[in-house]
Order: sequence, then structure tokens, then C-alpha cells
Amino acid sequence: MSKISIFWFRRDLRLNDNAGLFHALKSGYPVLPIFIFDKNILDKLEDKKDKRVQFIHNTLSEIQSELAKMGSTILVKYGTPSEIFPSLLNEYDVSAIYTNHDYESYAFNRDNEVREYAMTEGVELHTYKDQAIFEKDEVLSGAGTPYTVFTPYSRKWKEKATDVSFLESYPNEEYFDNFLKTENIEMPSLEDMGFQKTAGTFPSKTVRENIVKNYAEKRDFPAIEGTTRLSVHLRFGTLSIRELARKAQGLSETWLNELIWRDFYFNILHHFPHISQGNAFRKEYDKIEWRNNETEFKKWCDGKTGYPIVDAGMRELNTTGFMHNRVRMVVASFLTKHLLIDWRWGEAYFAKKLLDFDFSANNGGWQWASGSGCDAAPYFRVFNPRLQTEKFDKQLEYIKKWVPELNSFDYPQPIVDHDFARKRVLDVYQKALKG
Repeated sequence: MSKISIFWFRRDLRLNDNAGLFHALKSGYPVLPIFIFDKNILDKLEDKKDKRVQFIHNTLSEIQSELAKMGSTILVKYGTPSEIFPSLLNEYDVSAIYTNHDYESYAFNRDNEVREYAMTEGVELHTYKDQAIFEKDEVLSGAGTPYTVFTPYSRKWKEKATDVSFLESYPNEEYFDNFLKTENIEMPSLEDMGFQKTAGTFPSKTVRENIVKNYAEKRDFPAIEGTTRLSVHLRFGTLSIRELARKAQGLSETWLNELIWRDFYFNILHHFPHISQGNAFRKEYDKIEWRNNETEFKKWCDGKTGYPIVDAGMRELNTTGFMHNRVRMVVASFLTKHLLIDWRWGEAYFAKKLLDFDFSANNGGWQWASGSGCDAAPYFRVFNPRLQTEKFDKQLEYIKKWVPELNSFDYPQPIVDHDFARKRVLDVYQKALKG
């Protein structure tokens, strides 16, 4: 049996400009790419028509087709990494396993477990930076401490990125001959894993330069196509962050900042791991006495609060798995500030529904909305949904798309009065933070 290298796909579902795959292809051994539909993750998904599972399955089919043209394939397994790697190392003579860094706590523990097992078999696990431009300790303050406010972090990030080597693509295609030559191996179907196919299409991964160029002016208006809709591709790595950052540098500073926010939240997760245990970034915010009214939470989830922009956003999310970023801020502020419902409830609901769900960004966004996160603004920022509507959906185009019964007897009365809710939340926060 000839020795091979294994490349383990996770959040990097592409053959081009993929750091770990590049190093595997240069290892000197034929490379067998693998992907594991991880039961530890899939078993927690309540919705068996989860669009994310469909997206991954579709993408793996595309990768399989690309590899078939090179006389190779991808080995797709359904199970847990701790079960699958022993059988792989038994079946193949593996020189080393290559993969890319993943920053979430489950992934960190999973990789350590695989690394320790592989070492007992004399096989090393090599991991590389791929889904961020800068990670861990690469962007620190002059004092050597992690940044906790975005603006100074982004300044330092841009300063470092003047060294263009950080944004250069890996020339993987030069080494495509090094994939293991093997017959096509059939993938498990969605049904094999207890899931069902979903209707609808996914956003294109084409970078539309006209949208990027006009991003600063149009990104806040949910009724128009003013955002790139590339977040799902960044989430699963079907596009390279290096390629996008290079494009952003030439086209839009505002869009580049959005990409830098991803790195910033990865940086927060790395340096402040207590947030992955369900804790507020600023620990004093764990003292807030939330109302946590389950009936009101259900109305928020279902888009029946009587606040049209909130309801439109929630219905868009429930129907498509996407919500416009401006609207995400409005609905998150509404849940935490108007209804005084724990931000963790909203965070968990978004985690279930968002196609582009990413723990660090989702957690960062929810903590920002509730005032408990790493943000320079004070906690008494409370979005007024009516003013947000006037500014960003004045003609009610977005709202009418998702709330067609607006202005009819079928549309509910507001769940709470804005002025009353604002006063209530400020009282509750002041009491908790002074205590």
C-alpha cells in the first residue's frame, strides 16, 4: 500500500486558494480529500430540512465533479471524527493529515482529540490559517494586548495588510496532479443522514463589483440589492477571504471593514473564550434581570410583534435563512431592549435559522445589540423601529414584501409601547450595572 496524505475539508469548501490543501498537495504524497458530516453537529439540528446541510451537500457534489475531471474524488463520510479517523488510518497508509484552523470551542476540542489519536498512530495533524487574514496574536495593540474595540483594531489590521503577502492566493492549481488517482466514491445522500432536500436557491458566489463599489451608499436599505449576499460563501469557505479582501481594497473601504469585522470577532473569541460558555463579554451584564416572557418571544420569532420592520425581518429570516444586516440590528435591539429578553435567546434562534450562521459574528452582533459586548457605545442606545423604518424603508417596500397584511385588521397591535419600553430597559440596566 502506498503512502498518502489526507486533506480534511471543513469550513473551506473549495479547491483553489486553500491553505491547508496547498500544503497537502505539496507534501510529496498523493492527496485524498475527505469531508465528515459530523453527527455531533448534525444531531443537534432540529430542522431536518436545514438549508445549511443542503448547501454543504451541493458544494461537495460540485467539488466531487471537479475532482472527477482530474481522475480523483472526495471521500465523504457520515459519523463522528473520533470514529472515522481510526477506520481511515486502518484502511490507508497515511503520512499526515492536513486541515485548516477552526476557531470555535467544539472544533478546537475535536481537533485536539483527532491530533492526539493520530499521534498514537505516528501520524501528524497539520493545521493552517485559511478563513481569516489575521488571527490569534497577529493584530495586537502597541502594549501587546488584544483589541476590544473595532476601530483601532481595523487601523492596525490595515497597516499590517500593506504587506501584500498576507493577501496573496495559494497557487493550488499548479499541484492538482497530486490528488490521489481513484474511482468515484459515492457520497451519502441527505436522506441517508436523516435530512430532506430543501426548496429554493442559494446566493451566487459571483462578486458583483457594482454592488461593492456602491456598498457604502446602499448597504443600509433592505428593499434594494445593496449587499453582496456573500456571507454564506464566507461561512463555508466556498470563496477565499484573501481574494475578497484584495477586491475590497480596490473598490470599497466600507466593504473591506465588513470583512475585517469577521477577523475582529475571531480575535475576540480567541482571546476571551468565556463568551463561548454563554457569558457576556462584559461580565457585569450577566446581572441584568431579563423578563424572558415566552409568549412575547414566540411573537418575535414568528414576526407578529406589531412592529412592521421587526416582523418583516423575522419573516425574511424564517423563509429564506437570510436577514439584511441593518434589520438584524433592529430586531436584536427590539428583543433585548423593548422586550427585555435575554440576548442568548435571540442568539440561539439566529443560530438555528441563519444560513450564514457563524458563532463569533453572531455572538458579537447579539452582544453589541444588548450592550454587553466589545463596543465603545453605551448601553442606552435603543433603536426606535419607527425611525429606522423612516430612514431605511421609507416607501415600505421591504416591509410590504414580508408583511402583506400591513394596515389590515389581521395585523397585530404593537406588543409594547416604544417610549414605555425604552424607559423600562434603562431602569433595569441601571439597576443591574450600579448594583
